[in-house]
Amino acid sequence: MERIFKYNPKGVCSREMLFIIDNDIIRKVEITGGCHGNSQGIASLCIDRNINDVIKILKNIKCGNKNTSCPDQIAIALEQYKLSK
Repeated sequence: MERIFKYNPKGVCSREMLFIIDNDIIRKVEITGGCHGNSQGIASLCIDRNINDVIKILKNIKCGNKNTSCPDQIAIALEQYKLSK
């Protein structure tokens, strides 16, 4: 069953992340704001992957001097999705 999950990232340039997830497989990621090319690239790499695999790959990536990054925020969003199920 497909579910839509929205997340408002914190501490990064992007403003919203929208996920469509089907049985723990990411089917779509849309990122509003942030670095457009990087956001598209990261979103594209998440497609058709299990949320647990994406969390492992993206968790704790930092952006410059920030304590987080857009990839890290994707991992955090997916962790929150898992808790909301």
